[in-house]
Amino acid sequence: MNRQQELDSSRDDAAAPARRHVRTAFVSDTHLGSRYCQAERFLSFLNLHEMDELYLVGDIIDGWRLRSSWRWPEVYHQIIHRLLELHRNGTKLYYTPGNHDEFLRNYLQDFGFVEIADEFVHLAEDGRRFMVMHGDKFDAVEQQCKWLSVVGASLYEFLLWTNFLVNRMRKLVGLPEWHYCGSVKIKFKGVVNFIGDFEVKIAEHARARDCDAVICGHIHKPTVQRIEEITYCNTGDWVEHCTAILEHTDGSWELAREFSLNELPDEETQTDVTKADDGAPTAKRQSRWKPKRKKKDFATA
Repeated sequence: MNRQQELDSSRDDAAAPARRHVRTAFVSDTHLGSRYCQAERFLSFLNLHEMDELYLVGDIIDGWRLRSSWRWPEVYHQIIHRLLELHRNGTKLYYTPGNHDEFLRNYLQDFGFVEIADEFVHLAEDGRRFMVMHGDKFDAVEQQCKWLSVVGASLYEFLLWTNFLVNRMRKLVGLPEWHYCGSVKIKFKGVVNFIGDFEVKIAEHARARDCDAVICGHIHKPTVQRIEEITYCNTGDWVEHCTAILEHTDGSWELAREFSLNELPDEETQTDVTKADDGAPTAKRQSRWKPKRKKKDFATA
């Protein structure tokens, strides 16, 4: 490397934002291949963090979209390169496939740079056992009426398309982005009942596997809550919400939201999940939270 290259490299290092180190990161539903994937934000998240372990909790690749229309822009290559860089730096990568990348279920093994399995058990810093899986196997529609699931995915993409047009118009008049697709889905009683049933079933599965908590994706609804004695965590998605669940080195946990393209998320604007006076979980815009080991519940600390 000549002198000029050394100077250019030092400038790049100085300009790059500082990375923060976390013990474990959990992400799902990036849907690489979909035109609505927030790939730049996901790459920003990967570039801004170093982690001991990274769990890719399904639907990372959208095989459904890629089969109908191949789409693989340069930013996807950058994401793959960053994942390989994390592995070279010592990060352990785990991948549990979902319904959109179910073709990977034909390759359930440890490939050295990544281990693929239907589910994992993550041992937290405080000793608790976390079941990690995508969750589509507890989706009755996906398992019993797959064609309807495909139709639903197409309708969801139509909603995303209308949302994209709305946000373009809002930008023209100086208004911030508004992501309403998830809100529209929640308005329908059938969807509310489906989500509730999904959450209960996957919590029961975690209990049957002698786990204290479960981390999943699939339904694009980032949340942390108690279901009886099981802590239920959903990582959300990188289509609308851009969320991840982080386990920090001090044992605290964070449902991190809204990563910018060039900055670490402000700790004062992270989502903490506490209990209201009636005991129900309620989200607050706060810093990360620390679990109370006695109660084994990071969601209500």
